[in-house]
Amino acid sequence: MDPISNYNKHPVINVSCGDNCAWAGWNSIGKHLRDVVREKSRPSVLMAVDCYTGVLDDEVLAQLREAIKPELVIHTHSLMKSASEIAAMIAPFLGTDPVFGRMTYLKMQDYFDPEKLRAAQSQIGSGQDRRVFIYGPGAALVAASPDILIYADMARWEIQRRFRQQAISNLGCTNIGQAWAAQYKQGYFVDWRVCDRHKFCVFDSVDFFLDTNTPLSPKLVSGDALRRALGQVAQRPFRVVPFFDPAPWGGQWMKDNFNLDRGEPNYGWGFDCVPEENSLALQFGTILTEFPAINVVYRQPRELLGENVYARFGPEFPIRFDLLDTMGGGNLSFQVHPLTGYIQENFGMHYTQDESYYMLDAAPNACVYLGLRNGVDPADMAADLYKAQRGTAPFPTDLYANRWPAQRHDHFLIPAGTCHCSGAGGLVLEISATPYIFTFKLWDWDRKGLDGVPRPVHLDHGLANLQWDRRREWTQRHLINRVSSLGSGPGWREERTGLHEMEFIETRRHWFTREVPHHTGGGVNVLNLVQGDAITVESPTGAFDPVVIHYAETFIVPAAVGAYTIRPLTPGGDQTYATIKAFVRPILADIGHATNSLLDQVPKRLAKVEFSGG
Repeated sequence: MDPISNYNKHPVINVSCGDNCAWAGWNSIGKHLRDVVREKSRPSVLMAVDCYTGVLDDEVLAQLREAIKPELVIHTHSLMKSASEIAAMIAPFLGTDPVFGRMTYLKMQDYFDPEKLRAAQSQIGSGQDRRVFIYGPGAALVAASPDILIYADMARWEIQRRFRQQAISNLGCTNIGQAWAAQYKQGYFVDWRVCDRHKFCVFDSVDFFLDTNTPLSPKLVSGDALRRALGQVAQRPFRVVPFFDPAPWGGQWMKDNFNLDRGEPNYGWGFDCVPEENSLALQFGTILTEFPAINVVYRQPRELLGENVYARFGPEFPIRFDLLDTMGGGNLSFQVHPLTGYIQENFGMHYTQDESYYMLDAAPNACVYLGLRNGVDPADMAADLYKAQRGTAPFPTDLYANRWPAQRHDHFLIPAGTCHCSGAGGLVLEISATPYIFTFKLWDWDRKGLDGVPRPVHLDHGLANLQWDRRREWTQRHLINRVSSLGSGPGWREERTGLHEMEFIETRRHWFTREVPHHTGGGVNVLNLVQGDAITVESPTGAFDPVVIHYAETFIVPAAVGAYTIRPLTPGGDQTYATIKAFVRPILADIGHATNSLLDQVPKRLAKVEFSGG
């Protein structure tokens, strides 16, 4: 009877952090900060307002200055290196490619001019009795021990919106109006890495966190309250705030079923579990705040990820769930993802984007392109791809790639190096590792992006990673519906659906009509309700309040939860429910499961083919 969903676009997490810990609106925030300054009972007060990149400085700085009325104001941008010096400093990480760069190792202090910084610190410590106000990214570096430290935080998705609106510059730059894709690239490879490193160096010292996601509607939360809230989040199942975006190939399913903005032409992307870019909506009493979900990853990595996953990946959330909507749309780009060694050497990432397509819904004509057809000659395929890139002739995809029919609940496994794309007519739950920007497009169906410009194709990268011996028989045997039964109980049964042995993510599907027992097994679990209207996630011991999940919603169960149960929201009906669960395979399990078969099943790279032209 699916698909009809009561999908919750604004999931809220209620936290218990005491009274008088949050304030909303500039008037309330200003009054509380004046009270805090007054309580210092001395004329000399040093306040530092550190900022994530993307904060609307004109608003925040003006409002806080009006509230505090300082005698000395120092903006950190005036202490940074010149724009040309910063451009030269970050250039090696950006390169010349319009999409890809290399993850930076820079730190916030690298942006500051040492002489300007020393002069400002000398001015602050000159012994005068006055209110000093330091504002901007890296403010905590200017004053090592401020009397009051505020951190103005930002969600990355809101930063992207502001790039598109030409409302903000990149970190240390004056590049408002630059193409948003270039700003996003700099944000991804440089700004966000620098800001995250700095934020989590000062996180435990912050007195107040400022939610600046909605212009003219700020929220202030005490540092202790937010830190306690993140600790609570890591002990219970939760959802992040999803966001949706149009795409050149986008469809209409999510718009129709999730009640999205009818003014958009389509929605191709639905991001419901990308903590690096999603937010957490935290309810402090009557005040609803929004902070980056990455905060809980950095603040509570062991509780959220589990010791083994944390030891393996560090403070990174390694599993991504998102939706790809091509219902009434078109094919995704024909693409391939980099091998692990390649992404390490060229982009500074230590793992790659292995993934899979789980068909949440499918039209009668839905399909997935996956693997190469038998008899494909690498040189011929490369030549035709280069012709398509030059615009000489369309690429004959069906001549080279397998086109598989796709039905609801089919699961297609896509280890790195496998050519693939979802065809039109599908709603795909993409289950993958997190480095999602690293897609090498081979062919984009001779179309333009939403900005009217052809999207970049990366044939050299793609051909360097394409595994030429993943032909039809190998693909069908190893990558399509690799379902095996694992066990059952009263009213439920469990199946393994993947991923491939070369991928570090394991997926399990449960079919059920009654309560199902689950356990995190010491590692983070990510689940989606792929069939049924709504379920309840509960603790057998009452350790957390029940959580209601609707059809197509993704939720995260932290490792610290341990045992949990899932049951139909309304028991006793005739509906059959299904969830898909992903987790990181333990390393020892990987070795034991794969030792006897990898030599036979992992494809060997063919001899390098030399291509001319292109």
